[in-house]
Amino acid sequence: MERTSAATASTVTMPLVCLTRVRKSFPLPDGAPLVAVNDVSLAIAAGTAIALTGPSGSGKSTLLHLIGAIERSDGGTIEVGGQEVTGLSGRGLAAYRRRVGFVFQRFHLLPTLTALDNVIAPLIPFRTDFDKVARAHELLATVGLADRAAALPSRLSGGQQQRVAIARALINQPALLLADEPTGNLDSQTGTAIVDLLLRLRDEQGTTVIMATHDTAIAARCDRTVQLRDGCLTS
Repeated sequence: MERTSAATASTVTMPLVCLTRVRKSFPLPDGAPLVAVNDVSLAIAAGTAIALTGPSGSGKSTLLHLIGAIERSDGGTIEVGGQEVTGLSGRGLAAYRRRVGFVFQRFHLLPTLTALDNVIAPLIPFRTDFDKVARAHELLATVGLADRAAALPSRLSGGQQQRVAIARALINQPALLLADEPTGNLDSQTGTAIVDLLLRLRDEQGTTVIMATHDTAIAARCDRTVQLRDGCLTS
């Protein structure tokens, strides 16, 4: 299902993400394979917001993990920005993962670090050509938390923690943001605000957003909906 938006209208024809016959299975306790992603081919244009929908167990999270190179596919190819990521290993794999932003349903903030330090955390082992602290402050301002930089996660609401997680995902200025049920632990009003933020990143920064969601109202706000069932594309 496709929708017309300013983002899609201004997008070049070359897809940012291109999957070709991607497959992934996991072994069950009895040794039989559980097919999580089954022969999926998909092209996603740069600067668009895509909703991955489908019932639990349909393969949404696995597909995100494959695109983000958290999991390795069993077959097929995945290209992001013209780079094939399915065969990456070692330093190449680590470098690619740093170029992709991840936002998860469970915020995964480090409880003993402030909001600011949680945003900086992915960059601690690396040298950068920008000021990490200044960039983190800028991102917290972008997500509406400029005044909460010194707060520990325990002093933040669920929506605020998710905003910190989004800021952390953006610290490396990724062109691609993967969000796995980012509103699943939030009330509807806070969830709407988080989706507003993700779509604003698409509109203002050209970030490509791929978001797994059960919420049909959220999916309807994206540029395109991709439906999965039993690991297969149904739309």
